[in-house]
Amino acid sequence: MDVPSSEELPFEDLTDFENADRGFIAALVPGMITDAEGRVVQDVDAYGFLAEDCPATAHPSLWRQARLCARQGLYEVTEGVYQVRGLDLSNMTLVEGKRGVVVIDPLISAECAAAALGLYREHRGPRPVTGLVYTHSHVDHFGGARGVLPHGSEGGVPVLAPEGFLEHAVSENVFAGNAMLRRATFMHGARLPKDPRGQIGTGLGTITSTGSIGLVPPTMDVTHTGQQETVDGVLFVFQLTPGTEAPAEMNFLLTEQRALCVAENASHTLHNLLTLRGAPVRDARVWARYLDETIDVFGDAYDVAFASHHWPTWGRENVRQFLGEQRDLYAYLHDQTLRLLNNGLTGPEIAEELRLPPALEKSWHARGYYGSVSHNVKAVYQRYMGWYDGNPAHLWEHPPTELARRYVELAGGPVEALVKARAYVDGGDLRFAATLLNHLVFADPSNTAAKETLAGVYERLGHGAENGTWRNFYLTAALELREGAADTEYDTSGSEMTSALTVSMLLDSLAVRIDGPRAWHEHLTLDLVVIDEQCRHRVNLHHGALTHRSMPVHHTPKPHADLTLILTRPELLGVLEGKGLAGVETDGDTTLLARLLSYVSEPDKAFAIVTP
Repeated sequence: MDVPSSEELPFEDLTDFENADRGFIAALVPGMITDAEGRVVQDVDAYGFLAEDCPATAHPSLWRQARLCARQGLYEVTEGVYQVRGLDLSNMTLVEGKRGVVVIDPLISAECAAAALGLYREHRGPRPVTGLVYTHSHVDHFGGARGVLPHGSEGGVPVLAPEGFLEHAVSENVFAGNAMLRRATFMHGARLPKDPRGQIGTGLGTITSTGSIGLVPPTMDVTHTGQQETVDGVLFVFQLTPGTEAPAEMNFLLTEQRALCVAENASHTLHNLLTLRGAPVRDARVWARYLDETIDVFGDAYDVAFASHHWPTWGRENVRQFLGEQRDLYAYLHDQTLRLLNNGLTGPEIAEELRLPPALEKSWHARGYYGSVSHNVKAVYQRYMGWYDGNPAHLWEHPPTELARRYVELAGGPVEALVKARAYVDGGDLRFAATLLNHLVFADPSNTAAKETLAGVYERLGHGAENGTWRNFYLTAALELREGAADTEYDTSGSEMTSALTVSMLLDSLAVRIDGPRAWHEHLTLDLVVIDEQCRHRVNLHHGALTHRSMPVHHTPKPHADLTLILTRPELLGVLEGKGLAGVETDGDTTLLARLLSYVSEPDKAFAIVTP
């Protein structure tokens, strides 16, 4: 695939730097944020090295993006609208109302959100928080809510979110949460040192904070485009954009301020259609159509557009061009991938073949700093065609370790395979060298020479990557080959997140942790009568599968349950956490509960990725 070299990109265009600095009021000094125990949850000062010229260990284009993302502090977007940028992966926006300030997207953790609000108040006065708006259902846009609305302060404060927000905000952690968090460690480079050889950012921001994650539930849903709501005298006009960058997302116009919020639907990077940490594939076709609708619905009613990441764009024509190019970017990736797959190309083949139009290739905001053309077109292929490419040789392949052993044998054994791999390294074919060395490591994870050689290849691939998440994946892989795996620092399982789960979600989270083979021969039936929700849940564990269904509280299904628990939802949370049945009304064999919970497994938070 022929793409512009870094020398062909318009580095002389400093518009992004001018916009990133525009409206600057003050930085957070010092830029280190700690929790109540003194643990550092974010250190933005660590990125001071980005002031230096680009080193040989970074792609010049990514270095440029990292320098832009590392700018931190309080900024004025327009009169009455402010942003705190650079204190977390995302931005926090503050809109001044009649009595106080409306907070939009309170970052990932309470500590960072509190620091951002404190910085704002230091320069704009001690205004109370009079409203909270979540633009979408990803944790970096709601997790810090308790930093701006501490417990006991939320009474009477409206909390607005797109329809479906709460379900999507918490459900992502129900099914594949542990695997996603483990891979997020790679994606964000959480274990890497922040220096020119290590983590320099993600392309979307610097790095995710590791503080306290909470959730203030919405009090008002935005259910349709054109819906208008006034919060503390501030008029919002909403556009729902479900199924774009998040399953529940929305843009809005601040009419009086003539400021358009495009959430995370338009950023200064090509975004992900399938994030490398794992997620359902996003629909590029729908994404492009909603951006087109944004241009149409809000017309000329704005003078500036701001988003949940990066810096604003000023000027109506500049905004229209920005939104139009972002729209065309996702539409082109979608349509051209479909054109090529209908001609018989597979995902990897399309990734090598497809090239963006030159005008988009040279637009800084369309560069692949967070998403990439390569993994996005594979995502489009996956959305329509799934994992299988139609070639029966790929229908029933050996798993990685068995495949690796056979390839190493075919290459003449581990010594000869390593010699050949190093020849590919010397010849500059790092991609195939990584493939061959990976086979060596999976065939024998004690082969230290192969692991060190592969780590060196990953370092070179990472240092040459324009994409921030690719860089972090490669460099974290090198680190783990040398030092081994470690638990993630991220924790999205706090009490407020758990308490927001429905009973069905709680049972789903239990079902996916049942050790099926151990429970093959178990047959038990449990009824949960949740009195504060006036609902009965029938739970069956048969053939290693836990299934459940809800029904009216007074309906008694057949056959009679082996055990019935009559309890409140908080009591149910305690029961599922193994805290016993104290205070719970029971009917039947209470030993059944211990039997059920004995089959629940705990996921490995540090499972291997780059070794077997």
